[in-house]
Amino acid sequence: MRISFQIKLFISLIILFSLIFILFILYSSLEEEQRIYQEMGARARVQATFISAMPGLRSAVAENNIQKIKQFMAEVIPLSDASFIVIGDNKVNHLYHSVSEERVETPLVGGDNHAVLQGKTVTTLRRGGLGVSLRSKAPLFDASGQVIGIVSVGYLKRELDTLTLRKILTSLMVFSSLLGLLFIFSWFFTRHIKKQIFSLEPREIGLLVRQQKAFLESIYEGVIAIDAQQNITLVNKAAQLLLGMDGPVETLLGRPIGQLITPVRFFDPSVMWYKDTHDELCHFNQLTVLASRVRIRFENRLQGWVITFRDRQEIDSLTARLSQVKGYLENLRIMHHEQLNQTAVISGLLQSARYQEAIAYIQLQSEQAQTVLDFISAHFHSPVLCGLLLGKVSHAREKGVELIFDPDSELQQPLQGITEGGLISVIGNLLDNAIEATSQRSWPRRPVEVLILGTPQDLIIEVADQGGGIPPDIARCIFDPGVTSKGSADHGLGLCLVHNIVTQAGGYIEISANPPAGSIFSVFIPQGDTPIVFPATHADCRYED
Repeated sequence: MRISFQIKLFISLIILFSLIFILFILYSSLEEEQRIYQEMGARARVQATFISAMPGLRSAVAENNIQKIKQFMAEVIPLSDASFIVIGDNKVNHLYHSVSEERVETPLVGGDNHAVLQGKTVTTLRRGGLGVSLRSKAPLFDASGQVIGIVSVGYLKRELDTLTLRKILTSLMVFSSLLGLLFIFSWFFTRHIKKQIFSLEPREIGLLVRQQKAFLESIYEGVIAIDAQQNITLVNKAAQLLLGMDGPVETLLGRPIGQLITPVRFFDPSVMWYKDTHDELCHFNQLTVLASRVRIRFENRLQGWVITFRDRQEIDSLTARLSQVKGYLENLRIMHHEQLNQTAVISGLLQSARYQEAIAYIQLQSEQAQTVLDFISAHFHSPVLCGLLLGKVSHAREKGVELIFDPDSELQQPLQGITEGGLISVIGNLLDNAIEATSQRSWPRRPVEVLILGTPQDLIIEVADQGGGIPPDIARCIFDPGVTSKGSADHGLGLCLVHNIVTQAGGYIEISANPPAGSIFSVFIPQGDTPIVFPATHADCRYED
């Protein structure tokens, strides 16, 4: 059974506090014992010196008058807190003992009298007649300065130990109360720590950190987290690769975001503080991205932001592929539908025994289809492009629109600067828009005209429809996402996709009117080493009334 982090921390704090408590008690005990011994030794020395200086005692000792000494000391003893006071002569014999009168005229014991007889005052811890004691001995001098006796004032060691123990017990009670408070503090502190880490164990936190790191590195999108001061706190490898950030991640952490990404409105504090954003078109350094920004809040305070972004070129490429696949499916549906209609006509003629009409109808359909097939096959080398154009011819016919190819149309050489998928997406979207715009006109309808011409220098794509033209209010922003004249939420992406593909290929688009009604979309993509000279009015598109 694993012990929880809270219990481990609590036990660790208790052990730490207990060790500190024990060490402090030991230190306090030694310190208190030493202090008491020093204090009591000094007190004994003062008393011994004071008593030895009394003239009455000096004369009584000089006369060796034991009775007089006893009477004199009877007045002194009540004034002292010493365990005993002893008076001895210069022959180291007892003249007076405050505790044991039977020791009078017996030798002093302890072996610390030699220095006193030489006129020195000494303080020692020795074993005497009453046991081990801390005592101070002072010499008694006569009028000529000769040592005539010894005054010994002492405190028994057991009494000093009792006093020391009393002091230690008082301290122990105080520190025990303090230790109890520390126990309570430790418990609530560990509970607080546990709450701050969401009741997770350290091993679980470590696992989460490793999982987060693996999760961030597995995300294909760039991820950057910044704090409230816009300093980087997290960045994944995808963000480094997309933005060209060299060096270890550790060198990027803590740096302002403005040092790594050229400041743009996306990082404007006046905007960031008040709202989040999703899939906003931005320029991070030289890269066009779709970026999202989400605020991080904790306890109703803004802590920072998480920014995710992805390369718009990759999204456009995926969109182009999806559009291409949808175009293939639509073409197959139209061709299948047209084939069913033709089959139904032939079946009806045969069932009616009108064989000559059936043969004539088959020959007519075959000649029409063969004419278009021969033209497309002869002028375009790409099988994918041929399939697209054949499908669009059928789609236009189903919509009641005729699709006419300019006789000069031809694309035989390999493409440069644009992929085959990009070319299919550009032509397919332009033709779809032209067919749909023309189909909405009343009869008689004029045809949609198409020019696809590849030269060693340029690739020219021109689609002229007979629709209602482009409204002036959206003419300048026709290539923006979601802008459309069709009034439907499902439109507004085709021209934006065409614009992105063309500009990424280094080309540009011109839009002009097609009198009496309609529009002409002209695309120019460079194919040689000589760059295209862009129109002065716009870097990559122009609209002409």
